[in-house]
Amino acid sequence: MITHQAIETRYVGPTNHRPSRIVATTPSEHKLTVFFNYRLGIEANHHAAAKALCDKLGWGDIKAGGSTKQGFAWVTSVLDGAA
Repeated sequence: MITHQAIETRYVGPTNHRPSRIVATTPSEHKLTVFFNYRLGIEANHHAAAKALCDKLGWGDIKAGGSTKQGFAWVTSVLDGAA
């Protein structure tokens, strides 16, 4: 059976010690941080971070996404047992 999982992404600005980055998280507290790629646009950076988290967790491709007040939200399809 296929279920759907959500991933939220948000931008974190640079500090004195770290460059800009995108943080992707799931409701179950899985988290992945990727550096902001200035060759990509804003949405493409958020999508890339969500995709990287999907790959790390062994989830399927991202099916849909959209902007929120905090960043972006993404939905992926997952086979039961992989969540």
